[in-house]
Amino acid sequence: MLTPVVDEDGAPFWEYAARGELRVQACAPCGELRFPPRPCCPHCRSFDNEWHRMSGRGRIWSYVVPHPPLLPDYAAQAPYNAVVVELLDAPHVRLVGNVVAAPDASLNSVDPARLRIGAGVKVAFTRLGDLTVPRWLLERS
Repeated sequence: MLTPVVDEDGAPFWEYAARGELRVQACAPCGELRFPPRPCCPHCRSFDNEWHRMSGRGRIWSYVVPHPPLLPDYAAQAPYNAVVVELLDAPHVRLVGNVVAAPDASLNSVDPARLRIGAGVKVAFTRLGDLTVPRWLLERS
């Protein structure tokens, strides 16, 4: 299984996820939200940042259902989805993940035919190895 690489800028994201919180880095002086995390604000060039708690709600902005050839760890789980979720409280912030039936469900637990651009989702967290990762649940069945 591929796991994210935790760097100094993104470490707080993973620490909050371990607590079940979805937070996004923000520039302390200008308040601009940014993801992925980085050391400098692209708007005002400040190096001061803070982390804002998000509602955890979003919409599917894009998605794909990967087809073979797949990495061996993922082949047994096909067909599964990979989604880009646009956060409702930060529309220019998008996170990549998977829509699943329950936080600890397999990647293929949601029929790809149920996915639609614009469908409402809410965040759920699951432990994968040493990290807690965000996943997404459809808001309506």
